Amino acid sequence: MKKSSLLRIALFVAIVLAGCAPISTPRISNATQTFGRETVRLGAGFIPNVQFAPIYVGLEKGFFQEEGIELELSYGFENDYLKLVGVDEYQFMLGSGDQVVLGRAQGLPVRYVLNWYTRFPVVIFSKAERNITTPADLAGKTIGIPGAFGASYVALRGILEAANLTEQDVRLESIGFTQAAAVSEDRVDAAVDYAVNGPVVLRLAGVPVNEIALDDYLVIPSNGLVTNERTIAERPDLVQKMVRALQRSIAYTLANPDEAFAIALKVVPEAGGENEAANRAVFDASLTFWTPKPGQTPGATDLADWQATVEFMQRIGLIDAAVDAESLFTNQFITEE
Repeated sequence: MKKSSLLRIALFVAIVLAGCAPISTPRISNATQTFGRETVRLGAGFIPNVQFAPIYVGLEKGFFQEEGIELELSYGFENDYLKLVGVDEYQFMLGSGDQVVLGRAQGLPVRYVLNWYTRFPVVIFSKAERNITTPADLAGKTIGIPGAFGASYVALRGILEAANLTEQDVRLESIGFTQAAAVSEDRVDAAVDYAVNGPVVLRLAGVPVNEIALDDYLVIPSNGLVTNERTIAERPDLVQKMVRALQRSIAYTLANPDEAFAIALKVVPEAGGENEAANRAVFDASLTFWTPKPGQTPGATDLADWQATVEFMQRIGLIDAAVDAESLFTNQFITEE
């Protein structure tokens, strides 16, 4: 693949993953069948893209409507939605477990009620020829990262800690969201990025890649459905309906990936055309992260993982004091199929 094509794909996917300020987007619904439904706003984060395919599938197939929900999607920054959900301006958002820990540490009464991404989606990746396959191999290496914030920083610190390394044992370079290009052009030895971004881009360009995944060393509950204590206490029926609809949407997507991708392209037409191959690769890579682990109850998370997350975030200084792990999540709305 030509360098210009590689950079075009990398830029497109990076924009998809990097996030943006909130934008307005048409409500996806059938206006002739809205009578009797309750309008629910969901803070989705980022911008419309194929990584939200299960949501689009649930709307297209009527899973939310069958629960009496008229779902409105809003796109923006995860930390902004965490505050909105915390003060009950929004009842639901898609957010990661580490953000829930941060929110609770700041006094926000947010709680995680459904796991969607069953693996933490951020990895450290490198060209295979560099033979960086374990955390210990990172010692003395130059690692590109967008900055000391967010999921990328959490994954970096967790992976380094697995080899008893600190930031002083590596060379960190702030590269913004140019991870694929930086690794491809050998400006860094490795980079921190979403597994469905940089590694996918390089493989599309025919470059063999190694990845170091945080989940192999520390399990942090990743993206899922987050609500607040008031909604759980006063509207448990609504939480149950949202959880049930989203569970059905994810399951249908996993069982019917071609149809799900086609539905996503209706919502995100710019992901088609010359961008379709790259976005299909992103979608296919995402399927792995939506798939429950062997023996895992779909949608559920474990107290031990939440406790380990709290202890880790306190160790690396992201929170000052321990947070009660049991206050962070509940599996009470999970329905086993």
